Amino acid sequence: MTANDYGRTSFWLETSGDDLTPRPPLDGSIDADVAILGAGYTGLWTALYLLRRQPRLKVVVLEKEIAGFGASGRNGAWCAPDFNISLPELTRRYGTAAARATQEETYNAVEEIGRASAEEGIDAGWHKGGRLTVARGPHHLQALRDDIATYERFGFGGRNQLLGAAETAERIRIAGALGAVYTPDCAVIHPGRLVRGLARAVERRGATIHEGTAVTGFRPGRPGGPGPLLRTARGDVHARTVVLAGEAYLTQLRQLHRQLLPVWSLIVLTEPLSDEQWASIGWGARECVHSYRMSIDYLSRTEDGRILFGGRGAPYRFGSPIRPEYDRHAETHEMLRGMVRSWFPALRDVGFTHAWGGPLGMPRDWMPGFTHDPATGVASARGYTGHGVGATNIAGRALADLIIGTASALTELPMIGHRSPNWEPEPLRWLGVRYTQRAFGRLDAKAERTGKPPSGPSLARWLGRH
Repeated sequence: MTANDYGRTSFWLETSGDDLTPRPPLDGSIDADVAILGAGYTGLWTALYLLRRQPRLKVVVLEKEIAGFGASGRNGAWCAPDFNISLPELTRRYGTAAARATQEETYNAVEEIGRASAEEGIDAGWHKGGRLTVARGPHHLQALRDDIATYERFGFGGRNQLLGAAETAERIRIAGALGAVYTPDCAVIHPGRLVRGLARAVERRGATIHEGTAVTGFRPGRPGGPGPLLRTARGDVHARTVVLAGEAYLTQLRQLHRQLLPVWSLIVLTEPLSDEQWASIGWGARECVHSYRMSIDYLSRTEDGRILFGGRGAPYRFGSPIRPEYDRHAETHEMLRGMVRSWFPALRDVGFTHAWGGPLGMPRDWMPGFTHDPATGVASARGYTGHGVGATNIAGRALADLIIGTASALTELPMIGHRSPNWEPEPLRWLGVRYTQRAFGRLDAKAERTGKPPSGPSLARWLGRH
């Protein structure tokens, strides 16, 4: 692929302002202190924090395509204080203190991304406008009340404000909005400028990035034996530590094929709106916006005045393949365009300029894991399920601490050392996931039709949790 080809991957890469010509690939086997699979947020944050602390480390990053080709260069531009797993579920598994500590670190990550970007001279477009979780109809009101109650229960009530319909409309005018939960602790970014800037930053600090270099496997080290390595068709990289940071793309490695599920999230982007159109909507603070739909939606407002609308809907493919043609799904993209017009009736004639998508990595228990085994020299962070912008920064700092051997608040998080169970083998995986995808859509449609939230036992909700 050429630089122009990569620019067509997403609006973010197209407008990153960076030369997308691939860096030279690996040329023969080499040695390193740390070898990283993946030049996305996880791998690059890990490299950056390692080199900040130990500038003499020899860090090598291997990337099949170019830096930012995956979710880091395609996401919805949210820098949010979230993991996919909820506070009540974290409490059930690990206790209240661990749940609170995890949430505190997500708030810290929002600020750290803005701060670290500025320190490295990266114009990441970081803008802290907050977030609105909107109840679009009476069927969402119970979830809204539950949200506020959860934040208050865990001591975060002061960071989250319940808004009525009129207060919500003062911020953004959405058809059917009856209220919202607002938090100021969320930022919007330019994903492409952030990831491409991080790649330049780690190179300035001495790291080497080899693009066009697919990792085909890895070998853990053995005490008293050979150390770990990353395998490629162009040579091997032997290191003291290897970091597996490929998120959904890790499923393409035989050893990790069932550790994650590649699930596609798709996005449409409008043309720049006129001043009159923005006046009809509001949205002056550029908050990140979403609703309580089970099928997921997420919106952001770009610097140049466009609306980004993203969501799920593309079908899971048998056997978990990842192919370029899956990044576009006409039916889902058209559904998302229709949702823009439904949310904002004044924009019924708005035009759209871009549509793209890509896979995210979903673990079987919805819990991300940050691991480092000193005995084998293998480290990994994965399983963000669409909440990767903030979570990858936490992962990068945590992996740097683990690799260097520094105890910190991050190394006490419940994600440290967590290993999710494998997904079921096919065809059970395909049957369960496709059923759940369809069922979530049916539950959303019924709730919208009846005005009542989904209630009672649901196989789809059980599968989604378990």
